[in-house]
Amino acid sequence: MFPFLPITVAVIFPTLMALVSGDGHVNTCRSYCGNLTVDYPFSVRLGCGNPGFRDLLFCVNDVLMFHVISGSYRVIEIDYAYQALTLHDPHMSTCDSIVSGGKGNGFVLEPWRAPYLNPAPDNVFMLIGCTAQSPLFQGFPAKHLPCRNVSGMGCEEYYGCPAWDPGPKRVGSAHGASPPECCSVSFEAIRAINLTRLECEGYSSAYSLAPLKVAGPSGWSYGIRVAYTVPQNNAFCRSCEATGGTCGYDSVAAGDLCLCGGWNSTSNCDSGDKIVSSSNRGPLSLVDRVAGIW
Repeated sequence: MFPFLPITVAVIFPTLMALVSGDGHVNTCRSYCGNLTVDYPFSVRLGCGNPGFRDLLFCVNDVLMFHVISGSYRVIEIDYAYQALTLHDPHMSTCDSIVSGGKGNGFVLEPWRAPYLNPAPDNVFMLIGCTAQSPLFQGFPAKHLPCRNVSGMGCEEYYGCPAWDPGPKRVGSAHGASPPECCSVSFEAIRAINLTRLECEGYSSAYSLAPLKVAGPSGWSYGIRVAYTVPQNNAFCRSCEATGGTCGYDSVAAGDLCLCGGWNSTSNCDSGDKIVSSSNRGPLSLVDRVAGIW
């Protein structure tokens, strides 16, 4: 009578399983973009995730993009265990090529995101072709520039990359009238990698994951490693998930919400404080998904 049923079940069942978390409750906010899983505290759906990370990730043609005030970056990895994202800027210099002309995004965060997001301490930014008038070099005696190695990575080694052949014209920590062609800094030292304001032609970024120093710049991992901190609402989320809900937020008031399928709660799915709002209905329920509304 229903010859299509086995095929339908075969298609839907894996989808249903993917929406169920390890403790058995249905996670209506978990998403997938390409080969990346987007889960709490992040989301690509309005009202899901933590409000501290709202309007941050976007899935464009199966490519997960990270957007902040300085521009958009491709997300290469989300490491939930170590709470970090790895980003790629196509106009960032690497060991194989130097990109100049101020094309790179650099890295600048909105002030309100600073408590939740920051490049990792072992991430080095190497600023290339900065002018002598750059704010980077102002207020420092000639032999005490802010250029420093970060986690064993810096410009002195970076100069050995094929991209620099036949080598830089200006090196060293003392610049006199001419600054070095490359100055390596940590994000914490200057709080914003704004190529325009710093009067730099380009930049590179590399990070270290191994406890041992990688031999040479050709072995560095190029990209921006951004550490994230989940705002302190873990007790709310545990209570919500323990009752079968999914952590989310009110898209208008930005307060915590427990998403309970077709309705929301300000505490958990066992409470009576139901909130139903057309402006923030939350993700569609599992029944909606199976019915084809999703």
